[in-house]
Amino acid sequence: MTGLAGLKAIVTGGAAGIGWATAQKLMTQGARVAVIDRSPCPQGAALEFIADLTDAAGLTAAIGDAAAALGGLDILVNSAGIDLEAPSESVPDEAWNQVLEVNLTGPMRAARAAYPWLARSEHAAIVNIASAAGLRPIPDRAAYTSSKAGLIMLSKSLALDWADERIRVNAVCPGAVQTALFATSYQEAADPAARLNEIRQRYPLKRVAEPDELAEAIVFLASPAASYITGVALAVDGGRSFH
Repeated sequence: MTGLAGLKAIVTGGAAGIGWATAQKLMTQGARVAVIDRSPCPQGAALEFIADLTDAAGLTAAIGDAAAALGGLDILVNSAGIDLEAPSESVPDEAWNQVLEVNLTGPMRAARAAYPWLARSEHAAIVNIASAAGLRPIPDRAAYTSSKAGLIMLSKSLALDWADERIRVNAVCPGAVQTALFATSYQEAADPAARLNEIRQRYPLKRVAEPDELAEAIVFLASPAASYITGVALAVDGGRSFH
């Protein structure tokens, strides 16, 4: 089997940024796609369900409703995520817990809810959007880096636990990507342009990625073309994680 024709996919956090780029890429390659997000999608999503990853019952119901509406499920992409910049010595418990709830517990809930559907698929795949910060820490991001490192290990654990069901599980680890979430890291600086240039210089390729570049990697790992790849944390970060 080549391409994604006939496959059914759910993208959580798919209304913007990397998630929306991934949903679009999946659709252009022939997949039927349902997006689950707190916010409405731009025009073009095949199916849309409003849910919050921190609402266990709501998310579980949305996964089930989306899979039923699609007529099955082959692909789950967990893209929802939030950031937190704060000195480690003063991170409030509430903020810490919120980051882990969205970035780590949410993907586990989604995967658990999707499991009965994926176990019936001949091409089952989960792709979790982690971060290069889960491979290499960055200052004042203890909650974020810990949540993304945890998501990488969750991906590896599920790849092992669900291998008998032939459910492949991988993580993609982006560096800086030109999204609304990333823009908050420089737009509030005294000189946003200088701050953005400083960020670019940290990367061997001297630029930040576009969401579509991440979508290419995500869709590859979700596709039958990656049928013998599982438990991988793929850095798509312009060389940042090794530099």
